[in-house]
Amino acid sequence: MQVSRIRALRGPNLWSRHTAIEAVVACSEEERNISALPGFEARLRARFPEIGVLAPKRHAESVSMAHALEYATLCLQEEAGCPVTFSRTTETVEKGTYQVVVEYSEEAVGRLAVELAQELCAAALEDRPFDLPDALHRLRELDEDERLGPSTGSIVQAAVARGIPFRRLTTGSLVQLGWGSKQRRIQAAEVDSTSAISESIAQDKELSKRLLAAAGVPVPHGRPARDVEDAWAAANEIGLPVVVKPQDGNQGKGVTVNIETREHLEIAYKAAFEISNEVLVERYLPGSDYRLLVVGDKLIAAARREPPHVLGDGTHTVRELVEIVNRDPRRGEGHATSLTKIRFDDIALARLAAQDMTAETVPPRGQRVILRNNANLSTGGTATDVTDDVHPEVAARAIEAAKMIGLDVCGVDVVCDSMLEPLEDQGGGIVEVNAAPGLRMHLSPSYGKGRKVGEAIVDQVFAAGDDGRIPVVAVTGTNGKTTTVRLIAHLFAASGLRVGMTNTDGVYVNGRRTDSGDCSGPRSARNVLLHPDVDAAVFETARGGVLREGLAFDRCKVAVVTNIGMGDHLGLNYITTVEDLAVLKRVIVQNVSPDGYAVLNAADPIVASMAENASGKIIYFAVDRFHPVMATQRAHGRRAVYVQDGMIIAAEGAMRECFPFDEIPLTRAGSISFQVENTMASIAAAWAAGLDWASIRKGLASFRNDADNAPGRFNVFDYRGATVIADYGHNPDAMIALVRAVEAMPAKHRSVVISGAGDRRDEDIRQQTEILGNTFDSVLLYEDACQRGRADGEVIALLRQGLTDAGRTANVEEIRGEFIAIDRALESLSQGDLCLILVDQVEEALAHIAARVSSAH
Repeated sequence: MQVSRIRALRGPNLWSRHTAIEAVVACSEEERNISALPGFEARLRARFPEIGVLAPKRHAESVSMAHALEYATLCLQEEAGCPVTFSRTTETVEKGTYQVVVEYSEEAVGRLAVELAQELCAAALEDRPFDLPDALHRLRELDEDERLGPSTGSIVQAAVARGIPFRRLTTGSLVQLGWGSKQRRIQAAEVDSTSAISESIAQDKELSKRLLAAAGVPVPHGRPARDVEDAWAAANEIGLPVVVKPQDGNQGKGVTVNIETREHLEIAYKAAFEISNEVLVERYLPGSDYRLLVVGDKLIAAARREPPHVLGDGTHTVRELVEIVNRDPRRGEGHATSLTKIRFDDIALARLAAQDMTAETVPPRGQRVILRNNANLSTGGTATDVTDDVHPEVAARAIEAAKMIGLDVCGVDVVCDSMLEPLEDQGGGIVEVNAAPGLRMHLSPSYGKGRKVGEAIVDQVFAAGDDGRIPVVAVTGTNGKTTTVRLIAHLFAASGLRVGMTNTDGVYVNGRRTDSGDCSGPRSARNVLLHPDVDAAVFETARGGVLREGLAFDRCKVAVVTNIGMGDHLGLNYITTVEDLAVLKRVIVQNVSPDGYAVLNAADPIVASMAENASGKIIYFAVDRFHPVMATQRAHGRRAVYVQDGMIIAAEGAMRECFPFDEIPLTRAGSISFQVENTMASIAAAWAAGLDWASIRKGLASFRNDADNAPGRFNVFDYRGATVIADYGHNPDAMIALVRAVEAMPAKHRSVVISGAGDRRDEDIRQQTEILGNTFDSVLLYEDACQRGRADGEVIALLRQGLTDAGRTANVEEIRGEFIAIDRALESLSQGDLCLILVDQVEEALAHIAARVSSAH
């Protein structure tokens, strides 16, 4: 078994809506059916009993080694605790070669699972050991490192439940919620509206305390200390016991409470100084340690925190008791688990000494041994939910503290006897405020019920009903994609929206090109959704990007499929038939939002049938309003766009909106049939996105079919009385559409300049000139430096073969070099002639033609 390619599908894809790893797997003849491998399955199960039943999704298939790899990859992740359920293996047109697709929750974990599954299968095949516990341990460790922590994860889960899209911006906890101009960003439990100044104030414990005192919030008395001597002096001034903590710190690091001796203070000062050069000494408030969570102007949750401790059993030493407690599966390192392991360090030993104990003391049964006085969960403490017990006055003091510091999400640390009465009545106080507070104790407290704190933070960031989404229009098809994308974007701009657009020419944001080249893939689309100045996005969605990575979005408002026709790029990446291509192209239709629309070409049977897979509603478009699909749509009073009496009509029930051809420059008064279809698709998309008719009308009237608005899309020039048309058509369907348009234009002599893309099938290259040979008098074939894997002369030979039985072409010429060919064609033109130039290097060729046209005037 050989794995030749592994891809991460990071969005909805050909196989499912799940993120997934796709591997291309080649199996030898005997590996195509594992029953032909004596003892293999038994050895596989001996090494991994949890692998489950090996069975193909289709009963006619035999179980291959590729299927074994699929199940091993999925089940290893499941056993490691990853929430994955989907997998699939499909044999390709190449005998013995399979595509194995397995869902992942974290990409790095999915890739490692494939690697380990390969090792497992090889071990079973070769009858050698496989260390399953180590493999699962590696997966768990990696998953813990990769996945979002509990605080950030709870907010993201709450956002997803509200339909808000998210994207991790780093491998850490920085996350974007929403798209474009509606986006918000969070980092752990901190939101983007919190100022850096407020965060800085919260970290400065002395400044925070002074501000809280100024607001009338009860706080413990204390002051900063320069050194250990000054700290001891401060402790005596304040009165023992005291608390020593770093002036700039978080998560309870370096905090020691209830200090009563000089020796204990020195240890505490050292621990605090390791965190911050400035150390604070303050009065110790007796009572319990509480954490109150304030979001906006509301108290959302409260928990009583217990310091890390063990209970004596009369048998084990303190050290052994700590080891026993730390075996609890709920306890782990860091914040990935509901509890953290208890630290056994100098502070713990000092706290034992204060209780007249050492690490080797065997405490009697039932004795509570404190290992630390501060109760942070990050140092091994536990939490009990007390939200329902909080007195209104206590809640009010916590909210005032958060407002005084300026924190949208604030963890308020309170020490008092009880939450049931005001702080002032019991001598309690607020000892700290915290930016980006940990949410773990409120989500999964050690005791009591968890609180919906993630939901509260999302509700603070996004107004009710706001899903953080901007309108996203995805456009795919064989031909017309780029022009349709550009026109839809233009219609959005005409309505006053700032538009992000991707296509084969580049990335554009609010009319400015931010990237160049073929940008029709998901990476460019994701970059647009990151941009804060984008109110609407229109994406050309090419087949290659969907195959490589899936879609850039979870769902779109509008999906447009212009046509499929005879297809394009067939034979690549196991997409060998028009039907295969349609299955791939309809991915955008399957991922339309429930309140969105799929805009489908009713005249293309394969496109029209995609309606069966649409998750939203349908708008059909076609020139012929009497086409059966259109007639049915109109009879039901549903949305349809068609041509009638020299106009494009958008109709729904009794409603009609009319757009005369002479008000749509792109169509050249309706004479260019494929531009009429592109315009219909664009009107339907704008309608589906909710644009008003006045803006659509205005946008259509101002969109010119020139090299600026639609480069390489039937750009017409006047050269010394001859008509020159530049177009990027490069497949048989495009040739048919161009021929129809050219035949509607008068000309004494018609010539065409053409090359071919070497990454097409032989028959596709030949068919282009077969189509052109019946319309053009002269054909000039050119070959350029980039043949896309073909040998020199190979493409031109195929093009010439297509002209063998040409019905009209009488003159065929061959030239090397695109610009030389263009010059040769222009030189041969006379007044009244027409020349179609099929450009390859779009921008450069258009600039070259424009320069020649300009010099001719």
